[in-house]
Amino acid sequence: MLETKQAVPSPAAAPRSDSWRIVAAAMFACGWGGNQFTPLLLMYRRLGGYSALSVDAFLGAYVVGLVPGLLLAGPVSDRRGRRPVLVAGAVASAVASLVLCFGGQSAWAIYAGRLITGVAVGTAMSVGSSWVKELSTGADGGLAARRAALCQTAGFALGAGVAGALAQWGPWPMVTPYVVHLLLAVAIPVLLLRVPETRPPLPRATGSARDLLAALASDLRVPAPARRRFRLVILPMAPWVFGSAGLAYAVMPQLVGFRVGHWGLAYATGLTVLTLGVGVAVQPVAKRLHGEEGARTGRAPVAAMAVMLLGAVLCAVNALLLSPWLAAAAAVALGAGYGIAMVSGLQEIQRMAGADDLAGLTGVYYALAYSGFLLPTVLATLAGWLSYPVMLTVVAVVALICLGLVVNGVRVAAAVPARR
Repeated sequence: MLETKQAVPSPAAAPRSDSWRIVAAAMFACGWGGNQFTPLLLMYRRLGGYSALSVDAFLGAYVVGLVPGLLLAGPVSDRRGRRPVLVAGAVASAVASLVLCFGGQSAWAIYAGRLITGVAVGTAMSVGSSWVKELSTGADGGLAARRAALCQTAGFALGAGVAGALAQWGPWPMVTPYVVHLLLAVAIPVLLLRVPETRPPLPRATGSARDLLAALASDLRVPAPARRRFRLVILPMAPWVFGSAGLAYAVMPQLVGFRVGHWGLAYATGLTVLTLGVGVAVQPVAKRLHGEEGARTGRAPVAAMAVMLLGAVLCAVNALLLSPWLAAAAAVALGAGYGIAMVSGLQEIQRMAGADDLAGLTGVYYALAYSGFLLPTVLATLAGWLSYPVMLTVVAVVALICLGLVVNGVRVAAAVPARR
């Protein structure tokens, strides 16, 4: 017979009040490793001699690893425990930097390193967010989501900032950034062994592989009472989480880079840090927007989409003006939208999910959010036929439509009561 889920898992040990910090540190380290590559794209083209197509393929390898990490790690941790899965993710993050550190001259090594990085980030986002929630005993309902979003975003921001600075001004630019992350990440797996398990492993499955896959797939289904809210609110908003980030620190530097000369790498790094730094800074705003009243009225998703619309409009205008300063203003707006959407989306998911499907639904949400990261690639592909002013105007119109969908969604789909 196939294993059956426990209705209410019994933690192996009572969690200490600060146990979540170690898990958050793992999310921070994996986020650092995931985004340290973003400002280095220009470096690989200049110093490594790789073509634009090869650099885009390096980013694609990251997504190939990210998707299974997001969608499979969570359900597996629901059945086998949080600790072993996140330890594996933390080890993968360190291994990825080791591969990239010594394989920078080999395209295949970069592909492999980026693929492993994607798996590590996907695991950290889905499993880490769930584990932080379970360890945040006695906290208000939204605190766990803010903790997870804050640590992950801080890792994304600092990883990009440090790596970009080292690549611009430091020695051995194709090696040093990865060494720093390796030193940061190497102790994380050992520290995780000290964190109490909140999902003890279930009995081994004795069913067929098809039955096991079906059971894992069931962990990714949105509970029936929440499907209307998920479809009308989460689906239109989630892709803009990383879609906004991609506009801010992938599209804008490409458009205005010629205006900053040889400071292009530093400028791209600065926009990345600015975007994600604002995303961290707006966490208190997201908290106030998504209280009990806010959860009912949907203030946070509406506010997130409104600010993202402002950022998209600024990007469309700047496609004509090509101003580095206006690009920075757009990054501020898009970063604010990113931060509010990340937190409010996680809080919505944590209200929808029960203990048995929390990690799986968290992975689904992050997979939807990361789908927006394909936006810069789509725009680059279409650039042979359409100008960026036209394409970014279309993006702004789509953002307006999504805002309308979210406004209507929160009006007709009541907030789901928190599940336990």
